[in-house]
Amino acid sequence: MVGRLCRLEPLEAGRHAEALLEAHALDVEGRNWTYLPYGPFESFEAMASLVRSFEASVDPMFFAIIDLATERAVGWASYLRINPEMGSIEVGHVAYSPLLQRTAAGTEAMYLMMRRAFDELGYRRYEWKCNALNAPSWNAAERLGFVHEGVFRQAWVQKGRNRDQAWFSIIDGEWPAVRSALEGWLDPSNFDAEGGQRRRLAEFIART
Repeated sequence: MVGRLCRLEPLEAGRHAEALLEAHALDVEGRNWTYLPYGPFESFEAMASLVRSFEASVDPMFFAIIDLATERAVGWASYLRINPEMGSIEVGHVAYSPLLQRTAAGTEAMYLMMRRAFDELGYRRYEWKCNALNAPSWNAAERLGFVHEGVFRQAWVQKGRNRDQAWFSIIDGEWPAVRSALEGWLDPSNFDAEGGQRRRLAEFIART
């Protein structure tokens, strides 16, 4: 999946683990891993071992996110709970390094995954789930146009802690408006010469 700022390609240890370790090492306190079932990583082999396990997985199906400006992997994400019979698919395991967080490329990566699910593969429901305490993930879902559906209490135990799970979705009837908002925000005309946004994505989403 190729955009203007990033490319998503199958995640592979041999191609991506070293760059991912370097990118995630910028998160010196390891906060990015608080709500994920793995990490942080102290060595290349630890990162590579995890990524090798991802390579063999079909569901979840993992993608490296490549910054086109540097041609380096700066994060990953996956499709999971892939149910073509019901037309439902989820995006998850979103692990953005500090090089990808709060960037247009990070938004574009999510847009590309949505576009493939709805426009190319014909899914009718696209899901996002997160720990109910994970405010950045909750905010990201709503910023991207997902609708909050509720909280499943005590859904998981993760890293020895309870996880109440918040559910969000976009359905096919909503997708054309969400797609228009994302494309409007991502358009080069919405950014100044220094790359700063002229209008926030929330403004585009609100119009839908």
